[in-house]
Amino acid sequence: MNHTQSLPEPSPDALSHSEKLVSVIREEIQSAETQSISFRRYMEMALYQPKLGYYVAGSHKIGKHGDFITAPEISSLFSQCVANQCAQILQKVASGCGLSNGCILELGAGSGKMASDILLELEQQQQLPESYYILDLSPDLIKRQQDTIQKNAAHLFNKVEWITSLPQDFVGIVLGNEVLDAMPVDVFTQNGNDIYEHHVIWENEKLVEQLKPAKPKLREQVLDLKLNTEKPYTSEINPNINAWLKNLTESIEKGLILLIDYGYTKDEYYLPERNKGTLICHYQHLVNESPLFYPGLQDITANVDFTAVAEAADANGLQVAGFTSQLHFLTNTGLENYFLKKLESKNENIKEYQYQLAQQVRTLSLPSEMGERFKCIALSKGLDESNTQLLGFENFDQRFRL
Repeated sequence: MNHTQSLPEPSPDALSHSEKLVSVIREEIQSAETQSISFRRYMEMALYQPKLGYYVAGSHKIGKHGDFITAPEISSLFSQCVANQCAQILQKVASGCGLSNGCILELGAGSGKMASDILLELEQQQQLPESYYILDLSPDLIKRQQDTIQKNAAHLFNKVEWITSLPQDFVGIVLGNEVLDAMPVDVFTQNGNDIYEHHVIWENEKLVEQLKPAKPKLREQVLDLKLNTEKPYTSEINPNINAWLKNLTESIEKGLILLIDYGYTKDEYYLPERNKGTLICHYQHLVNESPLFYPGLQDITANVDFTAVAEAADANGLQVAGFTSQLHFLTNTGLENYFLKKLESKNENIKEYQYQLAQQVRTLSLPSEMGERFKCIALSKGLDESNTQLLGFENFDQRFRL
């Protein structure tokens, strides 16, 4: 990714789309008693406003023609490793529940690449799930997922079911790759004893950020961080994690939640030198720090506080069953073996193919790429941990850091 503040002009159609969303945001601001909305509400509208938000409107966001590339798009090696973790416990999860095998629920399945690759690998291991559910609210992405699975794994298409709400009494594995980073966040600035909440207002015919005194709850959350800083400090808090995990926990009878995303432990997230926060935007593979740039046309994300995830899990009766870097998760789940298998299956242009695979492995696993920046956390409900050492966390489990 390239960091930039100089961004390409949108096409006329894209510009028109963004202007419609800006009009909706402006109306909400002007109807508010304070003539403003919180940044969290702005981010929610920019990403999820029906028919207009970035994630629900019809455009390609993922892949080389979109705004960013996720690990499943980089290489099927990633999804094969995730599938290997699933294969280890699908039957264990189903034990005692009257099922021959557990199900898989993928939250926000992107292009459908991970779903098709996981199904193909589980088929090889004779560990296909009872059902593979995909929870996604974007009609555009659902169509793309269906096309991808039909193209790559048509004979397994009937295993997949698209849903719009969490299933009840779910038994199996919940997968969330780059889901947490897309949750709307509160943005705050602390300056000495003064704590401000970032809002968005309409001024001089455009959207503008404005600082307002933080509400009591946010102020208390910021004070609890005990930030050690002598100058103004800006960062984010995700207040949605607890409710989100509560809903997941209530829908699961027995299972494992595997979340993979970029982020830090709390101690790392709020380091004094990280005084501008972690909020970033992706537009046509360019990274910028301008979240008010053409709402609806770019991704807005914040890094994940994995300590907050672990605390919310504990509060909702989940067990933190593992925490490690993406590098170690992939290493533990067979990255090298899958790499060698792919090489063995190639009969021509082997050197070129080996180079391509090696580049994929580097991107997924090097500390300077995704290997350390991305973390994996496993949360379990109803599993006997004494008999279930999760494959992905056998070596270098770092729960102690949370």
